[in-house]
Amino acid sequence: MTTTSPPVTDPEAGLPAPSASAGVSPLRRLLSELTRSTAGFIGLLLVLAILAVSLIGPLIMGTSVPGDPARAWEAPSSAHWLGLEGGGKDTLHLLVTGGRTVLMVGFLAAAITTVIAVAIGSLAGYFGGRFDALMLQLTDVVMTIPQIVLLAVVGAFYKLDSPTLLAVIIGTLSWPVLMRSIRAQVLSLKEREFVEAAQLLDVGWVRIVFGEIVPNMASYILINFIIAVTNAIYAMVGLYLLGLAPQRGNNWGIMINDAWTKGAMFNPDAMPYIIAPVTMIVLLQLGLILLTRTLEEILNPRLRDR
Repeated sequence: MTTTSPPVTDPEAGLPAPSASAGVSPLRRLLSELTRSTAGFIGLLLVLAILAVSLIGPLIMGTSVPGDPARAWEAPSSAHWLGLEGGGKDTLHLLVTGGRTVLMVGFLAAAITTVIAVAIGSLAGYFGGRFDALMLQLTDVVMTIPQIVLLAVVGAFYKLDSPTLLAVIIGTLSWPVLMRSIRAQVLSLKEREFVEAAQLLDVGWVRIVFGEIVPNMASYILINFIIAVTNAIYAMVGLYLLGLAPQRGNNWGIMINDAWTKGAMFNPDAMPYIIAPVTMIVLLQLGLILLTRTLEEILNPRLRDR
């Protein structure tokens, strides 16, 4: 059986160096390490299961959810495993079709956050000087504004009925913390020999920053991308739960808000309508957190050796 060696980490920068294993792709090595960790394997299974249910489920069950108001809050049965909600719609059907929006907003907002943070942080750390000072001042301004308050104000002036718009807003408000971390990594990496060699070859700052420095932060960026997904999902569900986003369409946040406003918690037959979306959110976040912690241990041997 072929064994894979863990990535070697530079003691100063804490960044993974190329592995000594030959003929094995980095993705395959990473998956092999994940499956060896109980927590990482459980986290990976949870995330993949929820992705499968949310993306494949609507293709099988259909996206339209018919309802019969005369059967409102019907108890769970063999025909409707989680019962019916206040409009007579099947709770399980709503649960399956409601995950796609949550995942789309979470991953799109995280992608926007990561791209902005990596671009600004890398350039600020590499060039320094006035540009660096200006970017740090900008991050200070954005960080001093409470995100939930700003989202509430934006929601009061604009109709956040588009998941894409909601993802863009969340993503553009969540980058400062990651930007500072990326900047600190670049400040360390730009003193390394491979960067000095690229500068001597005069290959241009675009190639140096995004072709040499950023790829050496790939594992760090991946971990922070997953963290950004969890934060974006919390922000989105919080907006819907507080009624700051239009209650149109179908997602887990709308289900929780609808159950709360209709007093479903006082009806024993309606409890699945509350518990089901909360459980899905908790399982998704738990899976992402377990995945993040395991990736940190895999990609940073100093944590693994503790």
